[in-house]
This record gives sequence, structure tokens and C-alpha cells, in this order.
Amino acid sequence: MSKEIKEFDENNNLIYYKNSDGSGYWKKYDENNNCIHYKSSDDFEIWSEYDENNNEIYHKNSDGWEYWQEFDKNNNLIHYKNINGYENWYKYDENNKCIEITEKEYKEIEYNKEIKEYNSRTKCSRFELMEI
Repeated sequence: MSKEIKEFDENNNLIYYKNSDGSGYWKKYDENNNCIHYKSSDDFEIWSEYDENNNEIYHKNSDGWEYWQEFDKNNNLIHYKNINGYENWYKYDENNKCIEITEKEYKEIEYNKEIKEYNSRTKCSRFELMEI
């Protein structure tokens, strides 16, 4: 029989979970109930920050992955950048429909956790979204 342990904060957010095999996680939330810290029993962690509209504007994990995001007044994503230098800019029409995405040249770095090795490639593109 599987046994689970769960704990919740005063806002009913799950803050601790553990199953019968001993694996689990912990979470911490901000005043708007956004998860700002996550830690698993195998020591993997995630940290996040949010803007006043609860959009995630910063994300980092214990494997070194990190990204930043910006949003407009309508909560549309307008800029994304990650630790590898990959960047996207987004444009929207008056109906908040994404009409254009521009990517900056970047060096994509892939990390294979099992063999602890990085592979990289370079990419650059720009495209517009159109009705079909």
C-alpha cells in the first residue's frame, strides 16, 4: 500500500509532499500563491519571480538553466531571454494576437545530464505569423 504525506499552507497550497518510496518535494509561495521555490528530495531546485500580474519574469534551476521574461500591460509575453543568449521579441496586434516573433542569433547549448556534456549550435531566424 502506498502512503503519501501532504502538507498545505494557510492558502491551501501544497508545500510538502512525500510518497512511500521516500521521494518528495517542498514548495514555497509568495503572497499571490505563485510558487517561488521548489526543492525535490534529490536536491533539484527551482527559483521563480513574478510581476504584479503573476507572470513569471525570472526562472532559475539548480542545473544552471535560467531565463527572463517581460510582459506588456495586457500580459502578453514581449521579450524572452535565456542564459545561452537566446532571445525572442514578440509583437501583437490590437486584438492581442501574436503577429511577429523575432529571434536573436544565439548559441544553443544542450546539456546531457547523464554524461555531463554540453553540445552547442548557432541559430538565427525571424518569422511572422499569418492567417491560413
